[in-house]
Amino acid sequence: MTKDRKSKLGRREFLRTLGAGATTAAIAAAPLAGEARADTETNDEKRKARYKPDSPEVQTYYRVNRYPAK
Repeated sequence: MTKDRKSKLGRREFLRTLGAGATTAAIAAAPLAGEARADTETNDEKRKARYKPDSPEVQTYYRVNRYPAK
């Protein structure tokens, strides 16, 4: 028995078409992207502590969420 192929677009074919279109768009946009900038932070700046438990923002967070402040 032969099965007649319907001309309607199935779910899998739709997803294949969508994926191909997204890939094409990404390839076309690649030359438009600028050069990557170098990181301006030094090694010491990257390693410094950023969390300050006594800052007003952290204290407000603890107060609002009813966590006991340390």
